[in-house]
Amino acid sequence: MIFELTILGSSSAVPTSKRNLTAHVLNVHERFFLIDCGEGTQMQIRRNKIRFGKINHIFISHLHGDHIFGLFGLISTFSLLNRDKNLHIYAHAELENILTKHIEYFERNLSFKIVYHHINPKRNEVIFEDSKLTVETIPLKHRVPCCGFLFKEKPLLRNIKKVFVENHIVPISQIQKIKEGEDFITESGDRIPNNEITLPPFKQRSYAYCTDTAYYEKIIAIIQNVDLLFHEATYASNLKKMAKDTFHSTSEQAATIAKKASVGKLIIGHFSARYKDLTALENEAKAIFENTVVAEDGERHTIPLTR
Repeated sequence: MIFELTILGSSSAVPTSKRNLTAHVLNVHERFFLIDCGEGTQMQIRRNKIRFGKINHIFISHLHGDHIFGLFGLISTFSLLNRDKNLHIYAHAELENILTKHIEYFERNLSFKIVYHHINPKRNEVIFEDSKLTVETIPLKHRVPCCGFLFKEKPLLRNIKKVFVENHIVPISQIQKIKEGEDFITESGDRIPNNEITLPPFKQRSYAYCTDTAYYEKIIAIIQNVDLLFHEATYASNLKKMAKDTFHSTSEQAATIAKKASVGKLIIGHFSARYKDLTALENEAKAIFENTVVAEDGERHTIPLTR
């Protein structure tokens, strides 16, 4: 039951020789979710050995080029590979108009259907749900309408003890009920309490993605206690005024949000291309929130199962 984030791009505005533009892939129980899609994303998907056919849901935070320009090439590639599954895109309504015009000119005969899900970046609401997880929007503070995304695993089932299975004949029809908390009735009619034959379920896991935003404490209540937080840190603290003027954050501000939200681990990223060495940003963040790491293209961050 994997819950793993892959960083595809960690630069802001323009790519560098070592950093691609913003894109993440979150793998939840072998469901792959693409979060933003900067230029070069499809190359990063290939480099990180993620199958194109596994990506069925794309979440777009806002309509700045460094977060969407990769969509055009990715959609073209999907069609060239004769994709036939629907592609679901969760984004501002304007993106549908942009992509529709592009497709009408360049991709008139797409091999698959794009299903658009319009989001309201000013509201915190569930925009996706299946049997394994939910996805909520996180309103952010940027120059254009922008939102982050909160991925939350649904409650997991209890785990049946191996010794119980080895010593009892358990009908297949009873296994699901036991995992859901029911007691077991033996063939002779004896009742075995559920807590004697199962282990508690693993804790739910969560990931919050907060890209382009000024320092914004209103997100704290939404992301409280998440296991993993990505928060943009475009600038070091000496450029705090520039961060404010451009509606971005410093590494110190990202760490402050992480600390106030009591998150498990912080990843900082979306770095200005001016930085060749990110040591200063890393140190500034760690001084406030110790469990901070710098986003690196190609890195994977796994949230382990715990009880």
